[in-house]
Amino acid sequence: QVQLVESGGDLVHPGGSLSLSCVASGFSVSTHTMRWYRQVPGKEREFIAGISSVGDSTNYVDSVKGRFTISRDNGKNAVFLQMNSLQPDDTAWYYCNALQPPSWGRREYWGQGTQVTVSS
Repeated sequence: QVQLVESGGDLVHPGGSLSLSCVASGFSVSTHTMRWYRQVPGKEREFIAGISSVGDSTNYVDSVKGRFTISRDNGKNAVFLQMNSLQPDDTAWYYCNALQPPSWGRREYWGQGTQVTVSS
């Protein structure tokens, strides 16, 4: 069965760092575009970072550029999100997303999320 399992969410102080992981099963992350989203209660889920299966190119929402880094480890079949200089506005549930190549049908998979709280 296809699964994405996020972990690493925690309560941290402003300015702190946190690393999130997304471990996949049932498919290979090396063949999929992998993305991180986040969502605050009452708001729409927001794209924050993505990494392509072709050339490992990355892109980020402006609010996290320079602070967050998405990476892929094909050996571990996992994707990571390194978050630095965390701010209270980063408080949210963070979700891992996988997108199949167009030739495979562009099916999407979602994890259950992990909670990040940034507070003093």
